[in-house]
Amino acid sequence: MKIATFNINGIKARVEALPRWLDEAQPDVVLLQEIKSVNENFPREIFEERGFNVETHGQKSFNGVAILSKLPLEDVSRGLPGDDADEQARWIEATVVGKKALRLCGLYLPNGNPAPGPKYDYKLAWMERLYDRARTLLATEEPALMAGDYNIIPQAEDAKRPEAWLEDALFRPESRAAFRKILNLGFTEAFRAATQSAGHYSFWDYQAGAWNRNDGIRIDHFLLTPQAADLMRDCQIDAAVRGHEKPSDHVPVWVDLDI
Repeated sequence: MKIATFNINGIKARVEALPRWLDEAQPDVVLLQEIKSVNENFPREIFEERGFNVETHGQKSFNGVAILSKLPLEDVSRGLPGDDADEQARWIEATVVGKKALRLCGLYLPNGNPAPGPKYDYKLAWMERLYDRARTLLATEEPALMAGDYNIIPQAEDAKRPEAWLEDALFRPESRAAFRKILNLGFTEAFRAATQSAGHYSFWDYQAGAWNRNDGIRIDHFLLTPQAADLMRDCQIDAAVRGHEKPSDHVPVWVDLDI
């Protein structure tokens, strides 16, 4: 089963580019972030005619996550547990059944800038809630994954110019420590399990010719429970998509599981 995560930076802006990539890459499941659309305005017909089941958790003009799946989606839930007052659409879960059941968690973790400040406090609090959800997932001892735009640069080799990000919320020590705390529960970071070398990125800013200079960062990640990690065959970044017409500033990352 080929499962991808893709921050599309607005479904309206990517209404041609996203279907084109789906037709080329042929994923079975896609976790989308930053759809920037309320549920009723999401163009689900474009994906349904390609055989996808569609579940969204939308928000007007900001955030928003979705799942596209060639297989039926069961037990869908929306919103990261732990704060009933949080109205930001950043989390969606569902179960998909191939040879066995897999719990999918799609996330769009807060950016947190400017840091320090209230937005950074929200990011760290959100990550504490993510830690709690991660512990619960592990306790099921079933195949599960948490994937999406984490807005975290885990290590220096995940940025072309790490020195430029030292005070940024994506690379501050507190952010990376919160990410490691989740990993250290027993998750496998899929891309790093497949590829250890530097120079691999999933985001290039639109400004200052970042794509042409390969001035990127790696912030889109798959975290796999041990039961899912045992089924992993590959994990790659579709970096070339950034050079296509009207691209998102992110590119798809995908994992292939024997499930």
